[in-house]
Amino acid sequence: MPRTSTTINHSHLVIDTGMAKPDATTIVERKGLGHPDTLADHLAERLSRAYSRYTVERFGAVLHHNFDKLALLGGASEVRYGAGRMTAPVRVLVNGRAAPMCGGERIPVEEIVEAEVRAFFARRLPEVSDHLDISFNITSNSSPGAVLTGDEVPDRTRWFNPRSIEDLRERRVRLSNDTSLGTGWAPENVFESFVRDLVDHFSGESDFTLSHAWCGSDVKLMGYWDGEQADIVLCVPQKSRLVASRAEYVRNTESVLAECHRLAGLRLPGAETRFRLNARDVPEKDELYLTYTGSSIESGDEGVVGRGNRVNGLITPLRPMNLEGANGKNPVYHVGKLYNIAARRLAERLHEATDGHAEVHLVSTTGQRLDQPWRVLVRLSSPDVEVDKVQALVAEALDEFPALTDELVSDGIVLS
Repeated sequence: MPRTSTTINHSHLVIDTGMAKPDATTIVERKGLGHPDTLADHLAERLSRAYSRYTVERFGAVLHHNFDKLALLGGASEVRYGAGRMTAPVRVLVNGRAAPMCGGERIPVEEIVEAEVRAFFARRLPEVSDHLDISFNITSNSSPGAVLTGDEVPDRTRWFNPRSIEDLRERRVRLSNDTSLGTGWAPENVFESFVRDLVDHFSGESDFTLSHAWCGSDVKLMGYWDGEQADIVLCVPQKSRLVASRAEYVRNTESVLAECHRLAGLRLPGAETRFRLNARDVPEKDELYLTYTGSSIESGDEGVVGRGNRVNGLITPLRPMNLEGANGKNPVYHVGKLYNIAARRLAERLHEATDGHAEVHLVSTTGQRLDQPWRVLVRLSSPDVEVDKVQALVAEALDEFPALTDELVSDGIVLS
């Protein structure tokens, strides 16, 4: 495999060309909008963006914060045909840090958080919105490194209690908050795209869910594809209030399976596709994926940031991945968020430029400039590549971090 090694913008760049393309074998998972892990991811990101918008509008900058350790602890429910109710609330553990003041002016952190939590559940799982127990575990403690040597306060201790936005180091230079990495690849194969769309079809707003109100949103799919055959295990819940009997539940599952085969015929034409739906069901014992809210968060299941879909919306163990949970991280300098987004975008551009498979890995060193990663590894399947063009695309991506921050704060980027 030919290799080019150079330095660009003080970053060590390696470009490998002629790498083998991934074969057709694919294992892919996606968790839908009502899955507890997706709920945790999306809520954490919503809190980060709401806090960021408040501080930008009030002070002119995104103040220090992170909500990426948020967790949801499932409640309890009773489910009956044609009925159901919550019997214990869902606990929302808002773990993290956020600057509570700037220049002596209080920031209503808990008020912002509570309003966003309640608005989020009112839209995503309305049956849960009146059954929430919100716990605030938000501090403003500084990170390690503030060594006291006299009467003066170390600069680091002011990052979460700034006298003004000029106390924010990133106003002068954006430095990586961690030694970590971002990973991206392109293109998706036809099966990976199908998996995303199928899960969204049943867990989001679609013609099917609009006409079948009993369809819940805690959808989960695991799929295997060899290029000719697809084997899919799919979970789609039903809402108990809208399902009058066991027979009706069974008829609804038949509707879901018919829709699966219809969409597979359109998106995977000619392929043999097998579906197993709600594999744990035992209808004769009334053990069914029947829920009051449409999500397992109602009955003991938990959701944690970072355990769900990656930033591209998929979980792909045969593709390069990392374990960073991007949602809820600070959009200014947290490499676990920004490098994953940037790597994915760069891989897509390299795919378009080379008409081949592309992988990108951005590796940071804590305390070093955000736009100067320690290592940049680009791997391309195309054997003949214009190295200058690849270098230009890398340099362009590394210059875009301020714009990425603006996109994240303004809801211009959708994660997972």
